[in-house]
Amino acid sequence: MSAVPAGESAGVRDIVGGLLAAASIFVGAIGVAHTPVVIIPGTVIVALIAARMTVRYRTLALWAVGLNVVWWIAGMTVAVVTSHPLF
Repeated sequence: MSAVPAGESAGVRDIVGGLLAAASIFVGAIGVAHTPVVIIPGTVIVALIAARMTVRYRTLALWAVGLNVVWWIAGMTVAVVTSHPLF
């Protein structure tokens, strides 16, 4: 069962929300290796905006939020273990 009626095309808000969610996943993955304190909180905010913005891609946006939180923890762990700067 879907929250979106069958046959209804994606609107501009859905398309932008899906793109924002996908971009936050990609940038969050980069943040693990670069500077997690600077990059990843911004990607979480973008993913939350995408989750509120779209109905069709809400699952993708919620996955983006979850993945970015996991990547923040992983990035902080990698930065501490390797003595890489957090900022």
